[in-house]
Amino acid sequence: MGKPLPDLLRQHAISSGTFYRWKSRYGGLEPSQLHRLKQLERENTELKKIVADQALDIRMLKDVNSKNW
Repeated sequence: MGKPLPDLLRQHAISSGTFYRWKSRYGGLEPSQLHRLKQLERENTELKKIVADQALDIRMLKDVNSKNW
């Protein structure tokens, strides 16, 4: 068979809590589904950065426009 789970976790420096959390989150996914999920997570992160940058630009423009010249 293979190595016992505790030995594998120790070898890869993964806590048992992390392993079981990953297993509950990703355990039923096919590899293609997992790949798509990771791709969507990366895309979501990029979109959040864009929104944050736009919000900062809007705030800056409002501050500049509110000053009396």
